[in-house]
Amino acid sequence: MNTNALRYHALPVGVIVVAAVVSWYLLAIALNAPGAIERTLAPKGAWSWRDLVSVTLSMPRPVLPAPHQIIVDIWTSLTRWPLTSPRNLLLHTWVTASAALTGFAMGIVLGILLAVCIVHSRTLDKALLPWIVASQTVPVLAIAPIVLIILGSMGITGLLPKATIAMYLCFFPVTIAAVQGLRSPQKMEMELVHTYAASRVDTFWMVRLPSSLPYLFPAFRVAIASGLVGTMVAELPTGAQAGLGARLLTGSYYGNTIQIWSALVMASLLGLALTALVSQTERLVMMSRKGGR
Repeated sequence: MNTNALRYHALPVGVIVVAAVVSWYLLAIALNAPGAIERTLAPKGAWSWRDLVSVTLSMPRPVLPAPHQIIVDIWTSLTRWPLTSPRNLLLHTWVTASAALTGFAMGIVLGILLAVCIVHSRTLDKALLPWIVASQTVPVLAIAPIVLIILGSMGITGLLPKATIAMYLCFFPVTIAAVQGLRSPQKMEMELVHTYAASRVDTFWMVRLPSSLPYLFPAFRVAIASGLVGTMVAELPTGAQAGLGARLLTGSYYGNTIQIWSALVMASLLGLALTALVSQTERLVMMSRKGGR
């Protein structure tokens, strides 16, 4: 059984990872070669292909860093500097994660409240839903500076403006999924609770909300990933000193591509961790529901 699992799951993933790493190294050599030849190899005179490979994979400011350069940069950042240092990537990761999670929580609350209003009122259904959909046609790159300026003029700075941008991207998938989920109970289930003279609040907690959970958790996974993107976008125009978005901006300003890719890798790992956290929460909630039946 374990052998079959290794063959059908771990082996294909391993092959894909190896192929991706090899392709990355080849692409790094190809993209870095012109600069390596012009600035390092040509002035020295004769050189071989081994010299070319060695130089292209060890350039301090390459066009495309090699995987080992990114790993070394991340490891150095995590081990050489204290957690409170702006050179430690964990500090930037924590700043971004805290804003993303705050915006995610705000987006869940807003999305479910809007969904409840839409489900229980035909007027609000026709009035709100088109505007909710239309709100997502505005690019986050355009709306982020506006929101940050407005909140800044009100004296609101720090985490909350970034969380607001994250909420803007989080609430939409939650709202749409919650509307579908709250409307998913069958007619027989609704008639049954009505025979017990259940109020709308009782119906919501006993029937509508439990029925909406299979719709909500996939939306939560989409929302948390979108919220992370929104947080990093919000960190760009604020001139923030901490956060993965600020780290990206600093690396871009100084042409430090290794720093840029290190921040991107940490952002990817953070996104995977947050998505896994939502998935694990879904498993626990669904298991508790089955156990309670």
